[in-house]
Amino acid sequence: MTTGHYQLRLYIAGMTPAAKRAIENLEALALELGQQGERVEIQVVDIMERPQLAEDERILATPVVIRKLPPPIRRVVGDLSERQRVLVGLDIREYGSKDP
Repeated sequence: MTTGHYQLRLYIAGMTPAAKRAIENLEALALELGQQGERVEIQVVDIMERPQLAEDERILATPVVIRKLPPPIRRVVGDLSERQRVLVGLDIREYGSKDP
């Protein structure tokens, strides 16, 4: 098992049903990783309130989660309901890994 520190930023465009699911799924994922010794920081950014951040990050679709730390930056678009796809996409776990 890998222990590390992850900084994740979730971009949403208003509190839509997809945004709510993405927040819930990301919080559940962070809780599971935390129980395995990982440190996960989550920041939620509503691009309707902070459009400059969306422009700076070149956000084209929401919801999208960006792994800011550790480098390199990784992105996953969607409501984050496919846990394995999210973990692989963010390069937190390798494809086929059993945990979490």
